[in-house]
Amino acid sequence: MNTRRIANLDVAPIGLGAMPLSIYERPDEAEAVRVIHAALDAGMMLIDTADIYCPGPDDLGHNERLIARALRERSSNERVLVATKGGLEHHRDGSFPFNAAPEHLERACEASLRALGVECIDLYQLHAPDPAVPFAESIGVLDKLRRSGKVRHIGLSNVSLRQLVEAEALVPVVSVQNCLSPHDREDFTCGVLAHCEARGIAYIAYGPVCGRLGKARIAANQPLCRVGERHGASPFQVALAWLLARSPVVIPIPGARRIRTALDSAAAMHLRLDAQDMAELNAAFPTP
Repeated sequence: MNTRRIANLDVAPIGLGAMPLSIYERPDEAEAVRVIHAALDAGMMLIDTADIYCPGPDDLGHNERLIARALRERSSNERVLVATKGGLEHHRDGSFPFNAAPEHLERACEASLRALGVECIDLYQLHAPDPAVPFAESIGVLDKLRRSGKVRHIGLSNVSLRQLVEAEALVPVVSVQNCLSPHDREDFTCGVLAHCEARGIAYIAYGPVCGRLGKARIAANQPLCRVGERHGASPFQVALAWLLARSPVVIPIPGARRIRTALDSAAAMHLRLDAQDMAELNAAFPTP
């Protein structure tokens, strides 16, 4: 299995997006922990979470606590990189407004440290730039957290190329987490992915199989199905393998709330697409 690099760490090319374990139609806690174990047993080494991945504002950190419980049950020698995020709020009406003010990010980081049960967060990501807060101020507090030893590495999420370049002038940025899938291909041409490749920055692709609401589009896509039939793979595995083949820095993080879903995603790490496969898929999903 080829690995991908985040900062100085080698990880498996596909990680686990843990959000579905704590939101809509979530499993019970014991089953959620089993899903995490299944993903790690299948070779995943990156788990992505956030403080707001929870049923409501009274349970902030729910997803982080699930991950902490699962990791406590495993060997302390196992290499697992946990990436979490701060910079949004979770309101009772179901909205997630921006809040990347320095004081909020500091409080959010402290809460994530407690929820994860660690003294230093492996990868702390700004969940999204806040239009009401100067971007440099948000980045500055992330650097403060890094220098104080509470955060090991800094990542950005939902950013443009301009914002990525601005942040790099202020702090070491090791990852970008943006939406990328066969049906969300903007970053192939907007410059973000190319910049990550040139700078050796990991590109963590969320929604790589179009998420809960878009998975039917993947399941029904004929090119994905045809390639999958040739390899004995699901169309979801083919979609993930296509993203991996498109760039050496892409690390998809498909979500899972069931063990079989986590295992199906993990199997894509071992799927090798040939030139015929790539030509067919590139024609089906042209660069925008």
